[in-house]
Amino acid sequence: MDYRIFGKTGLKVSELALGTGNFGTRWGHGADADTSKAIFNAYAEAGGNFIDTADAYQFGQSEELLGSLLAGRRDNFVVATKFTNGAAPDSNRLTTGNSRRALVTSVEASLKRLNTDRIDLYWAHRPDGVTPLEELVRGFEDLARAGKILYAGLSNFPAWQLSRAATLAELTNALPIAAVQFEHSLVHRQPEADLFQASDALGLGVVTWSPLGGGMLTGKYRNGEKGRAEGFGGKVFQAENSAQRTRILDTTLAIARELNVSAGQVAIKWACTHGAIPIIGPRSEQQLVDNLGALSVVLSPDQLDRLNSVSRLDED
Repeated sequence: MDYRIFGKTGLKVSELALGTGNFGTRWGHGADADTSKAIFNAYAEAGGNFIDTADAYQFGQSEELLGSLLAGRRDNFVVATKFTNGAAPDSNRLTTGNSRRALVTSVEASLKRLNTDRIDLYWAHRPDGVTPLEELVRGFEDLARAGKILYAGLSNFPAWQLSRAATLAELTNALPIAAVQFEHSLVHRQPEADLFQASDALGLGVVTWSPLGGGMLTGKYRNGEKGRAEGFGGKVFQAENSAQRTRILDTTLAIARELNVSAGQVAIKWACTHGAIPIIGPRSEQQLVDNLGALSVVLSPDQLDRLNSVSRLDED
């Protein structure tokens, strides 16, 4: 696996990040401890070093499993986790959102679950619609000064809030906003209208999630499989619900046949062509192996043109 310098930091991270939303079974859908261990070890053996999780994933179980898996090799990985949503299905109003109160409570709980003394990259999971960005930026700075976090990032924030937060941090000499995370795939290209440009202008490390459209771009739902279509209550899932999406999937499948690879590998490779680090989120070791196979796929200029054309934003 190749490595990239992450934004304007000195971090060298692998070209695919391992998302661990499937590590655990508290959501009623995911991978048990043994399967999670197999996935993690296979990713590490392939050279992966960028782990993405959140306190909300599997109601804290994802972080707990990672805490045990990182034992004895913590320094081999960049560990990123998120706060905002809380780690319990009934998290109260004081432990959710982006307030300084929720920030401090959440980071301490994540440190315990991860069994570590610091978080390499700490994300605000989403805007809460309430907390001023000044409060969030200052909170990140305080955590960095306390040695709790090394870098800060914003996940699922609109471009204007991202730009404002990064500027506030710069003008107040606070911990810089180092990274941004958002959804991006052949069936969700909206971030190309603003978030990619803003991230490039600000020098941020870009991480994208759901390069497979929640599995839709593998073509498996056409074969009757359920996956995220039902497993996560239909969340973080892009349905084949338009003529354009049908054309996108048809084109992806056709190119996969031309290259004798999986459709998922074509979709992930396409996501890699935008300068971002896609997050893969396998639920089995077999899925991980298939996802990693995307790195050896070579898309011709013609194939890239076909994928870009069929998925362009102004397509009816």
